[in-house]
This record gives sequence, structure tokens and C-alpha cells, in this order.
Amino acid sequence: MKNVPKAIVILWMSVLIILGMPHGIVFATTGVIQQPVSITGWEVKWGNVDDQGFISEVKGADEIWEKQGSDKLEYSNTDRSNSLWTRLTIPELSEESSAIRFENIKGNHIVVYLEDRKVYENYHYNYDNNAVLLPLSSENSGDTLYVWSQNEKGRLGIQGIVQVGPYAALQEKYIHNGLIDVILGATFVFTAITMLSCTFFLGKFHKGLWISLCIVMGSIGTMIITYSQFLYTFYQVYGDLYSVVFDLAMLLGMPALCYFFEQIIGPGLHGIFTKLRKILFIYSVIAVFSLFIYVTSGGQWEILYNLLVQRVVGIVLVILLTILLVGTIAKALQRNREAMLLATGFGTFALISVAELLWYYQRSGTYHLLWWKWSMVAFVISLIAILGSRFAEKHTKVLEYSKELELFNNELQRSEKMEIISELAASVAHEVRNPLQVTRGFLQLMTEQEDNKNKGYVRIALEELDRASGIITDFLTFAKPEFDHIISLNISDEFNHIEGILVPMANLEGGKITTDIPPDLYIRGNSSKFKQAFINIIKNSIEALQGQGQIDIWAYKQDGMIKVHVRDNGEGMDEEALSRLGEPYFSNKIKGTGLGMMVTFRIVEAMQGQISFTSTKGVGTEAVVSFVEFVD
Repeated sequence: MKNVPKAIVILWMSVLIILGMPHGIVFATTGVIQQPVSITGWEVKWGNVDDQGFISEVKGADEIWEKQGSDKLEYSNTDRSNSLWTRLTIPELSEESSAIRFENIKGNHIVVYLEDRKVYENYHYNYDNNAVLLPLSSENSGDTLYVWSQNEKGRLGIQGIVQVGPYAALQEKYIHNGLIDVILGATFVFTAITMLSCTFFLGKFHKGLWISLCIVMGSIGTMIITYSQFLYTFYQVYGDLYSVVFDLAMLLGMPALCYFFEQIIGPGLHGIFTKLRKILFIYSVIAVFSLFIYVTSGGQWEILYNLLVQRVVGIVLVILLTILLVGTIAKALQRNREAMLLATGFGTFALISVAELLWYYQRSGTYHLLWWKWSMVAFVISLIAILGSRFAEKHTKVLEYSKELELFNNELQRSEKMEIISELAASVAHEVRNPLQVTRGFLQLMTEQEDNKNKGYVRIALEELDRASGIITDFLTFAKPEFDHIISLNISDEFNHIEGILVPMANLEGGKITTDIPPDLYIRGNSSKFKQAFINIIKNSIEALQGQGQIDIWAYKQDGMIKVHVRDNGEGMDEEALSRLGEPYFSNKIKGTGLGMMVTFRIVEAMQGQISFTSTKGVGTEAVVSFVEFVD
């Protein structure tokens, strides 16, 4: 609990720092803050055509002023001159350090007089929103303030709030006016630069998409910053530069935005996104060139700049956003996940932006665009989310490819081992079979001459020779699984023969075999080798029963394949034994060589089939063998 007050102090100091510490300054200088007072009424007078903003122009005794106020803030120059005078009276000021704050004075050229003394002037071409803060003292109580505003293109005069009060309190609001826009835009620009620095670590597949996203984010951030009222309030001397940078960011961002959409949701119907991107690229190059000429010529080529940029770029942007929105929604209706995500973020941005731009043109350029920059937050988040999902998807695919590569390598190693063993088995089997046959012949001759005692030994020797011959036969089958006689096999007929051979054996072991094989299942293969493979599988199941048990055999067609299942409820195998199944000389049986299952795998592979096993210790084992269906 001792750390609680300390934590509260740190939290409070953090809040003060975030807010620019205005409250601390006010308390230190004035003690208790008085609430600012709003001025709701003033008078206006339209200027003459040749007015220059001199106070002498409205000091005549015969001047006629019209009463206006905060309930009527819109003044149009449609039928009148392009300048407007506004005058108001400063109320009683109780503090020496006071001020008056205008939230917004519309006009490209603003001049403010306190009585006969000029106290403020701001002049720039392309921006007509002006936040003004003027210091006052108690001596200015009752003085008259004159505001002259001139605008060739839009509205004039006071809009928004007019407040009088302590200088520190009004300064806080004045500083915060548009500051959030700068912070938001700077965040986008910094994020874009940070992302762009990572471009070198990306492959060719992602690089174009990544760079286009960086350009879009950087353009959005730059547009938000250069459109912010904060810059025009505190650094109005660079007003023309802000306008040029804003236009440049928009011209660079539009082709990049179209390219990003093209990469995410494709070229669109009839390749409209691809065509639109090419058209935008050509337009942006020409517009940037005209912008360059306008800047380098000192404004002498203003006609070309106004035509290609100021008058056209907004219309081009409306068309671009509309086409992209319609294309994105059409793709999202096809249940494309990325398109649905993009439609959500971009739809929010496009609808708000198009609505504001249409309203802007409907009001002859006098509307101050406000909501578009906040809708961009949702749009940028959707863009980053899409790119992030693509990286995650690629990472998942890399993991899948790694697993597949590992399986392929294991299979390749197994194939190489099997190839070596098969070559060795073939050579050894041919060399050993002949002396075995000779030895067997002589032993048969000896049985006719030996006594009864020796005949027993000879009989055992013959049985072992027959067993060795069987092993050699398995080796030869493994080494050369190619079949000389390939025919159409009816699975049901083949299993009738297999069942006739193995049912007596299963009954002797106390087991039972059931089969469910439809009569219309056909494959291509060798009948004897097919029987040999399944006899090996079913014999292993019988031996795994250890007395009583059940072996179920069934088959069916699925997606052009014939699948045969052999399932028992025997002793089963653990994971290690299951993974080694089919390896040479691996067997769970005491006298087993493992050659039977090795030959089974080889036969199935030679018949273009696949075999897999699942097993649980103490529960049982299931084998699934798949062959390509033969259609006559």
C-alpha cells in the first residue's frame, strides 16, 4: 500500500505530459481557472470589390452593419463580393492575462484589428480554415475587434466557437486544435517508414504488395498531416508547401492503392482493376509533372496545375474509391475471406470519403473535410490485417512443406534402402537356391537308405530347406515385384479364395472372419500376388488374436479408388512397432523375419496402390489398402 500514492503521482504526471502540461501552467500562474465565455453575437458587412483589408475601409460613419451571431454562421459569396468584415465587442475582462479564441475564420486572407491597431494577418492560397488566438488584457474591455476575411472560392467570416477568457485556458484548446491529426498522420508515416525498412528481408512474392502498402500508409499519413489545421495555425508561412505535399501524396497513393487491391482480390471483372491502375499511373505521372512545373515556375503555370490537379484529382479519387468498393463487395459476396475483411475496412473509408467529397463539391469546395482521416484508421487496420494473414498463411504452408519434405526424405531413404536390399536379395537368392535344391535332392535319396532314426533327422532337414526356399521366394518377390500376368481382378472373387484358405486357420486359433465385399469392385493386378499380400496381412491379424477374436474385412469405392479394410481386435502395436512395420527383419513374432510384411508393401506398391496401418496397444490393428479402380 505504500506504493499507491507514488503510483498515483506517476500516473498524474503522465497524464499531464500527454496533455502538454497545460493544467500545471495554469495553476502555477493563475491559481483557479475561470471558465471561458462564449461570444454569440456580432455584426457583419460585405466588403467592396476593391477592399484590401484596411481598417479605414469600414470606419465611415455611414457604414451599415448587419447583426449576426452563432446561430447563423454560413456566409456565401455567391451574389456578393469576395470579402467580409465582422466586428464584435470585447466583453468585460477580469484578468490581466486574457485572450480571445476563434475556432475557425473562413478565408484565404485574414486581417484582424483591435480598434485601429492591426494585431493579426494570415494569407495563403489553398487553405481557408483559420484558428486564431489573440492575447488581451483588462484594458481591452469594451474595445471593438474587426475581422476582415477574403476568399475567392468559398465562404467567409466566423464559423465555430468564439471564446473570451484566461489566456492559459484558451491556449490549451488552441494548441490542441488539429494536433491529434498531426499525431495520427505521423503515426501512419512512421509505421510506413518502419515497414519499408523491412523490405529487404522479404521475398519477391511479397515485396510488391508490401511496398504498395507502405506507399498507401505513407500517403494517408502525409495527407492527414498536411490537411491538419495545426500546421496552418502555427506555421502558416508554409501554407503553399502543405497544399503541394498533400496533392503529391494523393497522386502517389492512388496507383499504389489500386495495385494493392489488384494483388489482393485479382484483376477484377474484365480486368478493370488492372486497367484502372494503368490509367491512374499515367494520370499521376502527368499530374506530378504539372505540379513540378507549377512549383519550379513560381506559380506561372497555375492554369495547368489547377486543371490537372486541383479540379480533377478529387473527381478521380471519387471514381477510384467507387470502383474499388464495388469490386471489393462483389468479391466478398463470393465468400472470399480477404475480400470480406477488405470490404469492411475499405467500405467504411470509401463510403465516408465519397460522401464527404460529394458534399464538398456540392458546397462548391467550402466544406471542411473532417471524417475521412478517421475512417482511414479502419481501412489501414484492414490492410495490415490482410497482409498479416497472408504472412501467417505462407508460414503455415512453409511448415506443411517442411513436413512433406521430411516425409519425402524419409521415403526416399527407405526407397534407397529397399533398392539396395532388393539388388542384394536377387543376387543372393539366385546363388543360394541352386545349392539348396541339390542338397534337397540328395537328402531325398538318403531317406530311402537310412534307418528310421536318421529318417527323422532328414525330415527335419527337408522342412528347414523348404522354409529357406520360402524365404528366398519372398526375397525374389521383394526384389522383382513386376508381374508377368496382369488382368482385371474382381475383389469379391479374390477374397472368396483367400477366405477359403484362411477361415480354417482362424477357426483353429479361435477367431472368426467376416467379409463384406461388393461384387462390382475391379482393379488391375496379378491374382497370385494380390492373394499373397492379403494372406500376409490377414495371417498377422489371426496370429495377433491370441485365442478368441474377430477379423472384419470390407471394401468400397471412393473417389475413383477401391479401398479394402482389414481390422482385428488383437493385441495391437505401439507407435514404435507401427512406424517400423514393413522394414526388413523387423517382426513382433518370435520366429518372424519381417519379410512377409516387407513383401506385402512391395506388392501393393507395384500394383500402384497404397497401404497404411493404424493400431492401438491392447485394442487392435486396422490396415487400409487402396487401389485405383479399373473401369472396363
